Amino acid sequence: MRFNTLVMSVAAMAVMSSGLFAGTSNMDVEKVFERECQGCHGPNHEGGVGSDLRPKVISKKNTYILSDVVLNGRAGTAMPPFKEKFSKADADKMVDYLQHFKGRKIKQLTLQTVKDGWKPLNDRMEFYKKYPTAVDVKKNTDICFVTERDAERVAFVDGTSGKILSKHPAGFAVHVTVTNKRQPRYAYSISRSGLVTMFDLNTPGQQKIAQTQVGSDSRGLAVSPDGKYIMAGNYVPGGAVLMDAMTLEPLKVYPTSSVIDPDGNINSSRVAGIFDTPYGPYIAFALKDGGHVYIVDYSKPDFPIVGDIPNIGKILHDGFLNEGKEIGRYLFIASQGSDVIGVVDFKTKSLVTKIYTGPSAKPHPGQGSSWYNEHLGQQLGATVNMNLGQVTIWDDNFDVIRQIPTGGGGLFIGTSEHTPYLWADNVLGGASNWNKVHLINKQTLELDRIITVGKKQGTVTDPVTHKVLYKWKVPTVKDAKGNAITPRILHAEPANHGHWTMISEWNAGRIGIYEAKTGKFVKYIKGLTTPTFTYSIEHRQTIPGA
Repeated sequence: MRFNTLVMSVAAMAVMSSGLFAGTSNMDVEKVFERECQGCHGPNHEGGVGSDLRPKVISKKNTYILSDVVLNGRAGTAMPPFKEKFSKADADKMVDYLQHFKGRKIKQLTLQTVKDGWKPLNDRMEFYKKYPTAVDVKKNTDICFVTERDAERVAFVDGTSGKILSKHPAGFAVHVTVTNKRQPRYAYSISRSGLVTMFDLNTPGQQKIAQTQVGSDSRGLAVSPDGKYIMAGNYVPGGAVLMDAMTLEPLKVYPTSSVIDPDGNINSSRVAGIFDTPYGPYIAFALKDGGHVYIVDYSKPDFPIVGDIPNIGKILHDGFLNEGKEIGRYLFIASQGSDVIGVVDFKTKSLVTKIYTGPSAKPHPGQGSSWYNEHLGQQLGATVNMNLGQVTIWDDNFDVIRQIPTGGGGLFIGTSEHTPYLWADNVLGGASNWNKVHLINKQTLELDRIITVGKKQGTVTDPVTHKVLYKWKVPTVKDAKGNAITPRILHAEPANHGHWTMISEWNAGRIGIYEAKTGKFVKYIKGLTTPTFTYSIEHRQTIPGA
């Protein structure tokens, strides 16, 4: 009797420990999904960079397998592990929420709603008169923006010394920063929570001028080359917002709640990349789910849409413009659902062709790269790909001429006239590769050297001979459990008049500075929180659409 009672008690405890205790989660899964997952999987779970998670797709899938993906991520994709943030019970609760999701009603974008979110903070003209030149640096173009993603702020750095000048709250997961090329004292950021912020770089501490809440989930930002207008792109509510670049006053909205998608269905669409061009008085914005690019003419009354380029592909994302001859005429827009780069012509307002990047590649050019190759006598373009460790290069006929293997999936590829290399990260390539940046010779189109940042030592190596060209001591960074981390490095950005290239070390809280011509390590900028996107005002002055 006692033995049976004991067995029953042990069994009951086992059930309770696996159910009541281990299975209890206090997570607000809807709120967590909105902050952590919605950017890739969509506000109605329809997918994008990430998979389609609607019940019709996943309701019958094994819950244990889905929970494991939430906790441990999926190798070779952008899906990260959440085991440091979620318990097993949290993951189970998230899976249950996804499998039984009933959908959500998305409000339509209106001008009045955006106007209600406009907030002037300082007198721009007062600052303009008081600070005719930059106070904290020699020239305002010496400044670099840094987005500190998890700290919900931006930092301003002197790009000639690496000194941190100031930090400012700027919304959840600050995503993109841009400058006003006509008046580079003015710079702007947009957060994933839909907050656009304007700064005056000439003032002490780079003071804020105004803020506008354009939506609840946003991404893209671009300023017209004449310096008069700025456009922001929303995921939620879907659409684009045109504002006065001197005040952030909203002027017009372009709702995308009803568009024809690549399958011929009428649905709402998120807005992804926003692109200005020196080729004409145009700003273009990409309909992520609709597969269109719209072109707005800001020189005409009421800022009309003068171009609608459909059927580019599924899940449009980021892109960049051509340099060289007829600079800014062509927009290279990534279609991650169709594995192509669409080539949009601002002159004819039409789709020229599609550049195929490879099966399941998911191109993600970030700032992209456009340069002149002397051997071929052509202007070339390049992108990295999220799911494949390769750099795709095409010529000025838009034909792919080279697929260069790298260590793993990447998010950014960058260059400038001051470096002989394309700098391609491998930040999605897993722990064995995400601490590497591949340097590809722009003339030979061959991998020339590899930067690796280890837990204690960094190296620049020759990929053929494996000879160590340079090495340096890396300060070890430990996680919350006391374990040394492998730095996760991404986004190479030129700085210091082209002498340097800055590389963010996302999980190490610092930026590495390297010689642009050799890749040799120079020094670290420390004291940052998840630095992600770095933006050199000087460098971007000459880059179309950036």
